[in-house]
Amino acid sequence: MAKGKAARRPRPRRVLPKDVYPESLSRFPLLTRDLLDQTGRQHYDIVMGPESRTLVGLRGPSGIWLHSPKLAGFVRAANQYLRFESVLDRRLTELAILVTARELDSQFEWTAHEPAALKEGLEPKIIDVVKCRRPLAGLGRKEALIIGFGRELFRTRKLHARTFARAVELFGRRGVLELAALMGNYAGTALILAAVDQQLHPEQTPLLPRA
Repeated sequence: MAKGKAARRPRPRRVLPKDVYPESLSRFPLLTRDLLDQTGRQHYDIVMGPESRTLVGLRGPSGIWLHSPKLAGFVRAANQYLRFESVLDRRLTELAILVTARELDSQFEWTAHEPAALKEGLEPKIIDVVKCRRPLAGLGRKEALIIGFGRELFRTRKLHARTFARAVELFGRRGVLELAALMGNYAGTALILAAVDQQLHPEQTPLLPRA
């Protein structure tokens, strides 16, 4: 071993829950293309194709949805629109996704989307505000609004009139609708991930603290 270089310790092997399939890392088995009907194969080909935008391949939401191929088409269409074509730019979209993942403590969503958020230019200090549930002082108006918007909705199941008014001022009515829909979309995914006990991929390090 070269002098001054510390030996790298092998990453400890994770022990999967007994009802989790090692191929899918969830309670649902990983479906292969030949097991699917025509609708399922179309979804499979999109997810596995060269223009796929999935962050984790089939070992995650895209593979889970294959167990209901027709539903997968509707869900994917909504997700792709909200993530890539809504009024919000990509940086703020990833912020909204992280807020959702943090408020629901979805380790899988957070660990997938923190690197994506950094890639889209979201500053680490803003990510830390969400991750560590810190106050919003010092943030830009749009960033503070998105974080506060999500915290209110998920914690109180309501949105204060003043928060709504500020959101409309910053993003317009369409933007407010699409922001809420984006958070709802990823909240639904977080619930499904929890239901099937989706595990992180072996090469992933958990990025969301427990508390």
